[in-house]
Amino acid sequence: MTDTVLFDQRGAIALLTINRPDRLNALNYATNDLVLHYLDEIERNDSIRAIVITGAGNRAFSAGGDIHEFARSIDAGPDIAVRDFCRRGQLMTGRLEAFPKPIIAAVNGLAYGGGCEITEAVHLAVASRDALFAKPEINIGIPPTFGGTQRLPRLAGRKRALELLLTGDSFTATRAYELGLVNLVVSPDKVLEAAFDLAGRILRHSPHAAARIISAVTRGLNTSIAEGLSIECEQFARMAATPDVHEGLNAWIERRSPDYG
Repeated sequence: MTDTVLFDQRGAIALLTINRPDRLNALNYATNDLVLHYLDEIERNDSIRAIVITGAGNRAFSAGGDIHEFARSIDAGPDIAVRDFCRRGQLMTGRLEAFPKPIIAAVNGLAYGGGCEITEAVHLAVASRDALFAKPEINIGIPPTFGGTQRLPRLAGRKRALELLLTGDSFTATRAYELGLVNLVVSPDKVLEAAFDLAGRILRHSPHAAARIISAVTRGLNTSIAEGLSIECEQFARMAATPDVHEGLNAWIERRSPDYG
């Protein structure tokens, strides 16, 4: 493995840093694969209960896919480009979206293309007020390929998403907040602190309950309300069989903070 993604465990929170600052943290294939590797490791590590993902340096969260590498895949033909670029990117964002532990993006600069799609896919996001977002794929003659044509309309609504997708225009962190792409906008020096603070507020609660909530929301979002309610009941039933429910109920009755171990 290379160091294009850095891993640091801070208590119960893992910090993943996309580490290609000389390329504005562009997502080459090795970087995508390393993100997936670390997610596998983190899922198996019970001492880690949440993830913060950010970009190295102070210029970019991620400027998107590595265009030079992508161009070589295009030259090799559509089948190769779909396999190496599109499917790899969709696998990464899909894994982020469905990951059972909360993932928070700390968007510290440019979040273009794939960087924006990571922000769309993760569960929560904090952005620097200086951050800039864009869906610029149309500028090189392609649609977004890491899930951006599907997730952004679900977050922002069809017409607002299409404006961004069809123009390729950049938009501010404040606009991203208005569109539902980020949860919080803070000063540049507070991005990581705010992301860790948000993670800490989640860590007060049962990690199993958090996983069930993420699963219910992720699976139910694109179903009918009836199917979604069935998923909700299924996730509740899985949770009701765990000791965390009894600990949470007892702590509430006894007016104390729960201890989830």
